[in-house]
This record gives sequence, structure tokens and C-alpha cells, in this order.
Amino acid sequence: MATRMERPEPPLVVIVGPTASGKTALAIRLAKRYDGEVICADSRTVYRDMDIGTAKPTPEEQADVPHWGLDMVDPGQRFTAADFKQYALRKVAEIKARGRIPFIVGGTGLYIDGVLFDYEFGEGYDPTRRSQLEALTIEKLYDYCHDNNITLPGNDRNKRYIIRAIEQESINKKRKTTPIEDTIVVGIATARNELRTRIQHRSEQMLANGVVDEAIILGKKYGWKNEAMTGNVYPLVKSYLEGQITYDDIKDKNTTLDWQLAKRQMTWFRRNPYIYWGDGEQIYRYVASVLEHKV
Repeated sequence: MATRMERPEPPLVVIVGPTASGKTALAIRLAKRYDGEVICADSRTVYRDMDIGTAKPTPEEQADVPHWGLDMVDPGQRFTAADFKQYALRKVAEIKARGRIPFIVGGTGLYIDGVLFDYEFGEGYDPTRRSQLEALTIEKLYDYCHDNNITLPGNDRNKRYIIRAIEQESINKKRKTTPIEDTIVVGIATARNELRTRIQHRSEQMLANGVVDEAIILGKKYGWKNEAMTGNVYPLVKSYLEGQITYDDIKDKNTTLDWQLAKRQMTWFRRNPYIYWGDGEQIYRYVASVLEHKV
């Protein structure tokens, strides 16, 4: 392998896949071997204080490899795919300037594609059109997305997110048809039964790690109606605290919700013909073989 002084400009490595597929562990493993830094492309982990319920990389994982894209805003603050693109491109440039390899890792499709295909995000919106959409029930919004081939956002229980997805579909017309140059794009494909088991285990781990206490603190600090609190496991904890469901129901229902999320994520990523798919070990060997020739 060439020394850092002999290196050409490092490539960008993009690792995608559904929730709980092992993207973070794979990225850290590769980044440690090839002197890289990780940029998290996840619309849930951008929020401060939401650590357990969003399965944010642990302090130990963050200590192993520099991580970016975490704890960007307080719950309730607006952070869009356009914001992520601007931030990620700046970090990619900074990481490359240090002679290191940037790894963009995540499951939020619009975050990934915004960078990968250089989306030109629209800034404005039509107030009349938004009012019309806001007047629809969430079920009607689902139907609209289905009829117009619009991919639902990761948090499809949040009405604002669905409306924004509809608005962005009409705004974001300018994009590349192929990925930006010098990019390695890979995806982790996990067998259905294995992925379901991993998702269930993660739900159990969240409870063991204290997600109920975390949710209580977040509810007091930011309010339960905060939009960031309407996704992930937090509404289930609220229902449990109100006596509407049992403690075990949190695990079971969160497993189901994350399984549904994983299927939506795979539907999104499968549309991209430029992703090289494989299991974790296959992807590790593939990326390693490409980087050996590039760095």
C-alpha cells in the first residue's frame, strides 16, 4: 500500500443498507484499516441527546474512528436533506484534505442520494399546496405517495416528513444520473431472517441500555410533542408510561416498526443500479480490494 505522501486523492466510500444490518461496524473496520473517517447519513442520529433510541454509534465506536454528522441539532430544530448534503460535502473535502478516506454510512436514502447524485434541492414551497396536503389524513398521504411512486420517508408516522417528501419529489428535478466521480458505493444485503433477528436483538438492547429513562428525560427537556419524539421507539415508551402498552410491548412493537423501516430502506436502495451488494464479509473484501489499488 502506498504511503500517505504518495497517495492520490482518496476516493469516497458510501456504505448503505437497512437498519441493524451492521453498516457502522463495517465502516469502522474499514476506516481503521485504511485511515478513514465516518460521516453518518441518518436522519435520526442528527439529534442531540437522542442516543439510545436512535442506535447512535457508541462512545467506544466513536473513539475508534472519527465520526461526523452526529448531534447536529436539538430535537425540534429543522434539518433537511439539503442541509445534510451541504454538510457532508464539506466534511468529505476536509477529510480528503487530511489525506484520509471519507466513509458516508447510513440508511436515510435521500441523504445518501442527495450527495451521490448531486441533487439540486429546492428551497421554497408552495403555501397553497402545503395547506392542501396538510388537510389530508396520513392515510390519504400514504395513498398519494403510492399512486405517484414517491418513496415514504424513514419516519413515515410523521405527517410533516411525508408532506416534505411529496414536496421534494416535485422540487428536486435536477440530479445526476450517475454517481459523482471516484466513489465506491456498496450495500449490505442481509438474509430476511437474520435481519429480523438483529432488529429484535437491538430492540432488546435498547431497553437494557435504558431507553425508557432516556425518553423520560427527553420528554421533560424537549416535550413529547416534539417532532423528533414522534419517531423511533419514543412514542412507544410514552404509551407504556401512560399504561396503554406493557414493557414487553415496547420491544415487540419497536421490532415490527424497525422491520417495516428496513423494508422501506431496501426498496429505496434497490432502485440504485450502482450499488455493489453483498453480505458484510463480502463487502469488506470488495472495498478492501478496491482501496488496495487506489491508496
